[in-house]
Amino acid sequence: MQMPKASEASKQAFRDLLEPFAAASPSVEVKPMFGQLGAFVNGNMFAGLFGDTTGVKLDADGLSALEAVGGNPFGPEVRPMGGYLTIPANAAAEPWIERALAYVGALPPKTPKKK
Repeated sequence: MQMPKASEASKQAFRDLLEPFAAASPSVEVKPMFGQLGAFVNGNMFAGLFGDTTGVKLDADGLSALEAVGGNPFGPEVRPMGGYLTIPANAAAEPWIERALAYVGALPPKTPKKK
């Protein structure tokens, strides 16, 4: 399976979407990941870009709510990322990003691996 590539426009739109959240909290960062982009809080990913699709990590209630408005599995079709769904193109992304950030931000910080 070939990994979809995000367009430069999609990468910039993702950065623009996350910029207010990163500006509000020094623990939020957007960084490259496997040729895509990920948004992290305390080292844990809460949103990502896969191809031109944005996905978010949510709790069970959030996943049900997002699925009800058209969210689909996020990531490679053969092995989507558990706990993540796509944000439908016709949905406002900011509330889902905010919800994902609140959920993942409450998780324990990820400890860096020793090299």
